[in-house]
Amino acid sequence: MKYGQILFLLSISLFFATNAMAAKTILAGGCFWCMESDFEKLPGVTDVVSGFTGGTLKNPTYNGNHEGHYEAVEITYDPSQVNYQQLLDYYWVNIDPFDDRGQFCDKGHSYLAAIFVANESERKIAEESKQRVVAMFPDQTVVTPILDASTFYPIKGDESYHQDFYKKSPIRYNAYRWNCGRDQRLRYIWGDKATH
Repeated sequence: MKYGQILFLLSISLFFATNAMAAKTILAGGCFWCMESDFEKLPGVTDVVSGFTGGTLKNPTYNGNHEGHYEAVEITYDPSQVNYQQLLDYYWVNIDPFDDRGQFCDKGHSYLAAIFVANESERKIAEESKQRVVAMFPDQTVVTPILDASTFYPIKGDESYHQDFYKKSPIRYNAYRWNCGRDQRLRYIWGDKATH
């Protein structure tokens, strides 16, 4: 076998070994710009993509029709660095679990928070995670649902500016986040546990 062929086979093996270790999950927490920004700061998360999920409409768009869908992020992570439970612990302190109309200043179905589970193992972890939050706030109702995962539609094409918006337009992003009251509300609910 020639040196070039050996290198090629090694690179293919490394590609599959690396991708075999990656896991994905989908979470909705209001504005996907904010969810993307928050989760990209979490060690072990390798990619966060903004998009839509949860509805029946095919190929939803931001400026067009996304009725029935949630703004959500697809998170790719390395389970050897951060596990699913830790992702959910981080998720809760980055949302308002009591808002049944949306998240922070954004109201409407597409801004509702939700955990999308891919299998029974994730559902069990998510349910236990939710029950811990319920126990922390006995006088309030945790409304964030746990739903079956469905097709995730990444934002693309002319609307790709939404991907990594917080990096591409930091001034606009920070002004939006501040004016929306997201961090103020998170600190009010979660205190020192709030991550931003």
